[in-house]
Amino acid sequence: MKKRNTRILRSSIMAITFLGFSLIAYSRQAPSGWKAAVAKTDITPQESIWMAGYAARDRPSEGVRHSIWAKALVLEDVSGNLAVLVTTDLVGIRQDLSTRIRDRLMRQFGLERKQVILNSSHTHTGPETDYARYQFQLDESELGKIETYAENVADGIVDLVGSTMKSLKPVQLFAGNGVTRFQVNRRNNSEAELHKQTDLKGPNDYAVPVIKVTDERGALMAVVFGYACHPTVLADYQLSGDYAGFAQIELENLYPEATALFFQGAGADQNPLPRRSVFLAQQYGKELAAAVERVLHEDMRPLQGELATAYSEIDLTFANPTPTREELVEITGADSPFPDYLKQNARVLIAKIDQGESLITSYPYPVQTWRLGDQAIFSFGGELLVGYSIALKKIFGQQIFVMGYSNDVMAYIPTKKVLEEGGYEGTRSPIFTTPWAFDIEDRIIGEAVKLAEKVGIQPQKYPLTDQ
Repeated sequence: MKKRNTRILRSSIMAITFLGFSLIAYSRQAPSGWKAAVAKTDITPQESIWMAGYAARDRPSEGVRHSIWAKALVLEDVSGNLAVLVTTDLVGIRQDLSTRIRDRLMRQFGLERKQVILNSSHTHTGPETDYARYQFQLDESELGKIETYAENVADGIVDLVGSTMKSLKPVQLFAGNGVTRFQVNRRNNSEAELHKQTDLKGPNDYAVPVIKVTDERGALMAVVFGYACHPTVLADYQLSGDYAGFAQIELENLYPEATALFFQGAGADQNPLPRRSVFLAQQYGKELAAAVERVLHEDMRPLQGELATAYSEIDLTFANPTPTREELVEITGADSPFPDYLKQNARVLIAKIDQGESLITSYPYPVQTWRLGDQAIFSFGGELLVGYSIALKKIFGQQIFVMGYSNDVMAYIPTKKVLEEGGYEGTRSPIFTTPWAFDIEDRIIGEAVKLAEKVGIQPQKYPLTDQ
C-alpha cells in the first residue's frame, strides 16, 4: 500500500511538473512585435432622436432595442508605428463630423489621417448625426438633439481613443476569411419575387474577414470582423445595430472577455433578404457570428508585427454640371416628381446659394491602405458597391479585406457598369441630381493600387481562373 501511494505521489508530481512547464510555455508565446488595446463606449442616445437611413420616417425614435457602441482597437508594431480602427453602430460619419474627430485626434494624440479608420456599420436603425440635411424639415428642438448628439459622439470617440492608447500590451494578431451567404444583390433580384427564385443573380462577395487579437496567454482579447451587406433588416423606430449589432452581441456573449468590432464592407448594393423581422435580424447576426466563430477555431494566419499605412484624397468629379438655382427651385415645386427627401436636399442647396456659397464641382474622396504583417486592408469612403471588392481581389488576391463607409459617407460609389445601367445607386452623388463622372471606378482603383505599392502590398503573381 505504501509503495502504491509512493507511485501515485511520484506520478502526481511528474504530472504537476509537466503541467507547470506547459503553462510556462503557453504563457510565454514567441513575441510577435505587436502591442494592442481595445475598448468601447456606449453611444446610445439618452432621449428620443431622429433616426438615419430611411427618408420616409416621419417621427423620432420610440425606444432602444439594444445599446449601440463606438469601439476602438489601437495597434502598435515593433517599430512603434500606431494605427487606430474605430467602428460605430451608425449609418455613417459624414465629412464635417469626421473632419472634426480626426483633426482632434491629430491635435491631441499626433495621429495622422493615414493612421485612423472611422468605419460605420451603416445600420438603418441608428441615430442621425447630420443636422444640416434636416434644417428645412425638423423644428429647432429636434435639430438641437441631432447637433448635441453629434458633439457627444465626437467627444466619446476622441476620449475612447485617448484612453485606449494608454492600455497597450503585447499581443498576437491572426487573420482569416470566413463565409456566410445572407447578402443578396438588390439590383438584380426582386425582393418581392425572391421566394419564387431558384437562383440569385448579380455580383456578390460573401467573405467574412476576421482579425483575432490574443494576449500573451493566448486568451482572446478582440475580434474584428466584417461583411458586405446593408444593415436594413429592420425599419422601425427602435434604435439598434440591426444584424451587425446582434452579431457583435452574440460574439461577446460567446467570449465574455473579448470585444467584437464589426466593420462594413463593400455592401452598398447588397441587402439581407428576406427581411423586416426582428427574428431575421437576430438570425443573420447569429449566422455572421457563427462564421466568425468557425474561423477563430481553425488555423489562422499569424501576422508579424510590422505596420504600414497610407492615405490620400482624390477629387472626384461629376458627369453633369451642378444644378442652377432655377433648376433646384423647380425640383422643390408642388408638381415635381421628386420624392420629398430630394426636395429637402434641393432646399439645402438653394440655401447655400442664397448665402453666397458655390455648389461643389468635385468631391475630396478618401482612399486608405493598411498592411498588418502580410494582411492587406483597403478602406474607402462612401457607400461602396461590391464591384470594388471584386475588382481589388482580382488584383491583390482573395485574402485582402475591403472596407467601405470609412472616414466619410457622402454618397453611393458606383462602378462603371452601374453608372452605365443607371438606377438608384448610379444616380446618387453629393450633388444629388448629378451622377459621378464615368472615370470614378478607374480613378479609385488606380489610387488604391498606388497606395498599396506605397505600403508594400503586392499584386498577386498569377491571375485568378475559374478552375
